Amino acid sequence: MQAAIDRIMQTYDLLLNRTSAASDEARAKVTEYVQTLFDAGERDTHRLTVCGLTYLRQLDGSTDHVKAGYTGL
Repeated sequence: MQAAIDRIMQTYDLLLNRTSAASDEARAKVTEYVQTLFDAGERDTHRLTVCGLTYLRQLDGSTDHVKAGYTGL
């Protein structure tokens, strides 16, 4: 699980330029989220990594389809 969290944060830090406080906050949130997935039975490091990155992108609004220009039409 820790390997997945480290990989998530390495990748996420490459995507966004944030302060160390923001990075620490993101690490705490994603650790809690990945722990929940792990406790539910997910053991695949790659899946945990993808889910964690998706979770962080949703938190920061990076996956907002309206902001990306998709209107659903």
